[in-house]
Amino acid sequence: QVNFVVCQLFALLAAIWFRTYLHSSKTSPFIRHVVATLLGLYLALFCFGWYALHFVIQSGISYYIMIIIGVENMHKYCFVFALGYLTVCQITRVYIFDYGQYSADFSGPMMIITQKITSLAFEIHDGMFRKNEDLTPSQRCLAVRRMPSLLEYLSYNCNFMGILAGPLCSYKDYITFIEGRSYQLQQSEANGKEDTKYEQTDPSPNIAVAQKLLICGLSLLFHMTITKTLPVEYNIDDNFRATASWPVRFFYLYVSLMAARPKYYFAWTLADAINNAAGFGFRGYDKNGVTRWDLISNLRIQQIEFSTSFKMFLDNWNIQTALWLKRVCYERATFSPTIQTFILSAIWHGVYPGYYLTFLTGVLMTLAARAIRNNIRHYFVESPAVKVCYDIITWMATQIAISYTVVPFVLLSVKPSFTFYSSCYFCLHIASILVLLVFPLKRTQKGSKKHETIQPVWSKTLEEENLLQKNSYSTTNNSFSQKQEITCRYQTLKQ
Repeated sequence: QVNFVVCQLFALLAAIWFRTYLHSSKTSPFIRHVVATLLGLYLALFCFGWYALHFVIQSGISYYIMIIIGVENMHKYCFVFALGYLTVCQITRVYIFDYGQYSADFSGPMMIITQKITSLAFEIHDGMFRKNEDLTPSQRCLAVRRMPSLLEYLSYNCNFMGILAGPLCSYKDYITFIEGRSYQLQQSEANGKEDTKYEQTDPSPNIAVAQKLLICGLSLLFHMTITKTLPVEYNIDDNFRATASWPVRFFYLYVSLMAARPKYYFAWTLADAINNAAGFGFRGYDKNGVTRWDLISNLRIQQIEFSTSFKMFLDNWNIQTALWLKRVCYERATFSPTIQTFILSAIWHGVYPGYYLTFLTGVLMTLAARAIRNNIRHYFVESPAVKVCYDIITWMATQIAISYTVVPFVLLSVKPSFTFYSSCYFCLHIASILVLLVFPLKRTQKGSKKHETIQPVWSKTLEEENLLQKNSYSTTNNSFSQKQEITCRYQTLKQ
């Protein structure tokens, strides 16, 4: 953990230097690719030792597969190999070396690299093999029309800005940043038309970086002071379970899981700040002319902590992973896309049994939450006073449901997870089943697509996303639509 923080702080300084002295206006893309790759591999070697070779091996073999297989089927082979290699590494680390320990958790960066390998393979397949009219709007915008060079491929997978903690970004966004075209495009798109007089605009990320570093500092302070005093494991303490009342137990469940989140806030926000400091992550201007540096942001803390629905929480947590699941699995699945997507998410996260218990519970909670929302919410939204009460109640229910669901994700093993659930008499599991028996789920117009009764963030089609932008309870639909607008600008560029 110390190595990780030191490396990320070094990456932050390197990002400032990269933007200042290796700016695209001063340096060729070749040099920027070389420096970004070498710095990334150095940080990986410092942080994980020779385990970092896995990053190069996984990327190298995947690139070789892309070259020899051809664009027709290489996306399938890359997907199977990258995910299989990740799974083998996770199995050896967990069950052979040290179960539950993170002293050499090199699988974390490999999870991000796996996302990049698979998403790029599908984007190349879309751009170089499939017909343009067969692609969805999002696939058309992200499609890559030429095979990347080995240097570009390694730079995308192993650059110093994202090798340790991501976040995932599209290949087109990354190449456009390296070549120095992102500011031109973002500025020219601000008014909906090309305007060459703004081509040299280079907005400063300093304010955005400072704000994110402040969030990192507060998150780290919270983690080092409060989190230690509120361990999640105390939820299964025999004395606590025997003596504490139900309200006390559920209150501690909420605060202990809330206290476990700041480490993710710290890691993901710092990773976002590093990319911004290098000049990557600019997403144009809002209606007031203020710069937006959240192109590849992975979370929205305020919306997470004040979520009033299960969906709203998921919409704002690990955003880039949700988009990856949508692009490589849900949109392309030929049957049961929701089930396939949840399975892929569980496999990608790792091999701890607790992960699978969390995702199975999450399916049940998602269905129940959707059923409740579809059947009773409209009774409480007309009166402002009643809606405030409804929001307070749904916030409390959402936070408890999320905490209840992710306990196995933190405890990792089957026995402590079942100890917790059995001590609660599986109350929320039973409640969810009863909800599904009492409240009917709304069917979609296409009755054959039963999977659409579960609609995580990645399950929305582009048309649905556009229609749902106005919903005040959800922010990721709007974010994804903005992402679509951004990526679509590449259609006018030379590939």
